[in-house]
Amino acid sequence: MVDVPTLVEQARAGRPRAVARLISLVEGASPQLREVMAALAPLTGNAYVVGLTGSPGVGKSTSTSALVSAYRRAGKRVGVLAVDPSSPFSGGALLGDRVRMSEHASDPGVYIRSMATRGHLGGLAWSAPQAIRVLDAAGCDVILVETVGVGQSEVEIASQADTSVVLLAPGMGDGIQAAKAGILEIGDVYVVNKADRDGADATARELNHMLGLGESRGPGDWRPPIVKTVAARGEGIDEVVEALEKHRAWMEEHGVLAERRAARAAREVETIAVTRLRERIGDLHGDRHLGALAERIVAGGLDPYAAADELVAGLTSGA
Repeated sequence: MVDVPTLVEQARAGRPRAVARLISLVEGASPQLREVMAALAPLTGNAYVVGLTGSPGVGKSTSTSALVSAYRRAGKRVGVLAVDPSSPFSGGALLGDRVRMSEHASDPGVYIRSMATRGHLGGLAWSAPQAIRVLDAAGCDVILVETVGVGQSEVEIASQADTSVVLLAPGMGDGIQAAKAGILEIGDVYVVNKADRDGADATARELNHMLGLGESRGPGDWRPPIVKTVAARGEGIDEVVEALEKHRAWMEEHGVLAERRAARAAREVETIAVTRLRERIGDLHGDRHLGALAERIVAGGLDPYAAADELVAGLTSGA
């Protein structure tokens, strides 16, 4: 058994091994996870969570690394959750973003963790919300969450971040996708990376056109800015940080930040509750009651919806 209070105290003191151990408890769904979350609860709510997403090859890891450098110059402690696709063989992350961000490896003010999706869709790992809590409680001022290379429908990062950054690059077909529903509709800030390539201006124009065709905005509403960068050279990164800070200030002024965080907490509670119900239902697979319901359906004496009603009634009554 792990001494959770001591581990949390060490994480608050900035010890990377303690932070790593806490996140490992989260990822492994440890029996002590409830104790960990209870200990962290009073210590959270201070970090600014920025999500970075986009198609494969747009430069998410390079942009994340450049943002880490910018925030460190400003004296901020930074946590990075880099979510990678899972290996179908080992279940681990196929690509370790810590390798691509090796320049920050020796910086005590930066904590970088690669997480595997383990089959979870949406561009994030299932344990990402709890891992964010760990980094928040550990004293990170900014948490950068880099998703896997996602498609149009995998937009879960918008529900986990305070601010969502969508990255595009010229010449990768993103211009066509600007007219489609999906990932390009979730951005609070848009970044056209690799802006030294041909077509960067055209991509920015198409994005701007898409935003003009979007839902109507009132006088005080946020209009997502479009920033052009060459992340590999650090060009435009300060402008991205400026856009992020402006969005944070706007959210605080209009009460949007509190609303987003409350909605995020509600989704987290719902996910935990649904997971627990699924586990209880899973325990019933060999149960005689479930088997009897299945036999009645096969015999035509019961329909699946009525059977599900009986099953849920049994679960909620503790039967």
